[in-house]
Amino acid sequence: MTFNDLNLNSPLLKALEELGFTTPTTIQHKVFPVVMSGRDVCGIAQTGTGKTFAYLLPCLRLWKFSKDDAPQILVIVPTRELVTQVVEAVKALTTYMTVNVAGVYGGVNINTQKLAMAEKIDVLVATPGRLYDLMVDGAFKSKMIKRVIIDEMDEMLNLGFRTQIKNILDLLPGKRQNLLFSATIIPDVETLMNDYFNDPEKVEAAPTGTPLEGIEQFKYDVPNFYTKVNLLHLLLEQDKSMSKLLVFTASKALADQLYEEMAPKYPETVGVIHSNKEQNHRFNTVKQFKEGQYRFIIATDIVARGIDIAEVTHVINFDVPDTAENYIHRIGRTGRADKKGIAISFVTEREKPFLQKIEALMQYEVPTIALPENLDISAILTEDEKPKVYMKEIQIKIKKKEEAGPAFHPKSAKNSKVNHVISRKDRMMKKYGKAKTRGQKKK
Repeated sequence: MTFNDLNLNSPLLKALEELGFTTPTTIQHKVFPVVMSGRDVCGIAQTGTGKTFAYLLPCLRLWKFSKDDAPQILVIVPTRELVTQVVEAVKALTTYMTVNVAGVYGGVNINTQKLAMAEKIDVLVATPGRLYDLMVDGAFKSKMIKRVIIDEMDEMLNLGFRTQIKNILDLLPGKRQNLLFSATIIPDVETLMNDYFNDPEKVEAAPTGTPLEGIEQFKYDVPNFYTKVNLLHLLLEQDKSMSKLLVFTASKALADQLYEEMAPKYPETVGVIHSNKEQNHRFNTVKQFKEGQYRFIIATDIVARGIDIAEVTHVINFDVPDTAENYIHRIGRTGRADKKGIAISFVTEREKPFLQKIEALMQYEVPTIALPENLDISAILTEDEKPKVYMKEIQIKIKKKEEAGPAFHPKSAKNSKVNHVISRKDRMMKKYGKAKTRGQKKK
């Protein structure tokens, strides 16, 4: 099947041809007829399967020009990086169409976005928090929205956007078509669809956890953080095919720590990106990576869901994710557009249970390869890796007040005598055998 076999118009076909796309992916050709029929859709697809075009192509095919300035298509995504990605995709597909697209997200001046919303917009792409703020402020009319797409729904719930999503759906017109895409259909996603969707048809590109085709996976067993650093140095030195890498860490602190270790040896060719970095820093880092100025960037899982970077040669799991689905999203950053990719994991002893969950989800055992002979095995441990010494705490029982004894000592024997006062009459009686008087008082 080619895109010519779908019911696409000439402007969309011409745009696809210029972009170099000829064959739709599984999710794209499965979703297209369902959306065109007007039914609600629940798409189950992993990162790297072409979800963005899967919902944009039918929605843009159904779009009709209107003199009204209000948007007809609303796309809700979890991160600002995804907003930018979807906006760029809309612009690329509508090169030969008169479609105005705008993207809004938090972290920037809302007043500037309100001014932008006053212009004519056909497609609006937004993160939930900023979208809800703009809707409450009346920055745009939502009554013209005909189609709502919620992308990466499971990630939005993980980020705590459940309430905002519900509030947004409550404010939208009741007569609309709903499209939801998620890598995993968790119970909360099912509940939301039952409450707001009209008998959605499930379209599944591949079962959750299926290893992506075209990605070679393997792992190294390593003892600690600094050995991982040495291994990464060695691989970058020896393997020149590692020209565009994404290196994933478990936390923002570890990303910064690894960047400090790598930056001196790779100045101006390594970047770091995570949610604590300012928006401009994040955009500039991604831009320099896409343009080839950076050989690799160190990132947290926000990038696995947030941006689309073509031609990533390798994904390195510097830390194994504790959530199995995140592994799928990470490695899905490589091996895109029918190109081969390589995913390498550095696994310590305490990370092995995480890998076992990942392998159980994929139903695939990641092969282990031996560490290079010239690798420097570090004996230095980070504070987190150092064995914890647990001291037994001796609990001292404090007596309650009612259990305490008297606050004084008993008297000694000599001090325990009791003084008895004897009257004069008794003393006289004892001495003389009769009471003695002092005589009569003188008158």
